[in-house]
Amino acid sequence: METLFDHALIDTNRLRALRTGPADFLLDVVARELAERLSVIERRFERAVELHGHTGAVARAITETGKVDAMERVESDGRFAAPGEALTVSPLETVPLEPQSANLIISPLALHLTNDTPGVFVQIRRALKPDGLFLAAIPGSGTLQELREVLLAAESEMTGGASPRVIPFPDVRDVGALLQRGGFALPVTDKESYTVRYDSIFPLMKDLRAMGMANPLTGRSRRPLTRGILLRAAELYAERFSDPDGRIRATFSVIYVSGWAPHESQQKPLKPGSATMRLADALKQTGRE
Repeated sequence: METLFDHALIDTNRLRALRTGPADFLLDVVARELAERLSVIERRFERAVELHGHTGAVARAITETGKVDAMERVESDGRFAAPGEALTVSPLETVPLEPQSANLIISPLALHLTNDTPGVFVQIRRALKPDGLFLAAIPGSGTLQELREVLLAAESEMTGGASPRVIPFPDVRDVGALLQRGGFALPVTDKESYTVRYDSIFPLMKDLRAMGMANPLTGRSRRPLTRGILLRAAELYAERFSDPDGRIRATFSVIYVSGWAPHESQQKPLKPGSATMRLADALKQTGRE
């Protein structure tokens, strides 16, 4: 398995963001969206677990729906806990739950940083009780595409080469395939894109650091971008991705995921060949009506 992400650095980045005051607008958006999606499900969930939610905003929003009896948080470091809060400490890629022990598992903005993502999906499904629900929000392809383009162009132009400065993000179809591979029933994925505007590239990059989203790639360049490259990237960003008022756009695309642990009560697709009417006959009948 290729080690794409440096998990120790991810913890360092997230803890620094928490100490200095996180830019949590994206987590707040995701918290509202996941809570709204849960609120329309006619179920109560006895034991809910949030996996690596950073600030706990999603766990709080889910609790406020009144749909869960107990909410627990799992983080990679105990320092992510609020004062007086108890956390389960576990690495990013380990789900520290007994098999079939949780009714609801939530993962907000963390699964895109796992090296063995298929394995984590399998662990989550095993930890769910039959007919338990998995909800996730995963940054997807298109996220920070503008920043990726201008950093690559500026560094290539000024040095003759470039190293990855923005991490790769999954496609919605890939996430859907992971749900199926993980053994989830009734899998659903969809993507929402959010545009955030800034005065320039510099407050955007400051926000990314305050979100704990500084580059955690193991193959990243250890040399920081020079002032000249950053200034050129700012020029390119303003040229290519600015609005008439001069402000630049930054895209955040979030893939929303839901899947259920299999249970005999769930709807199942019909077996091939079990239809009682040919499709052509059904279409003809509909046409006459």
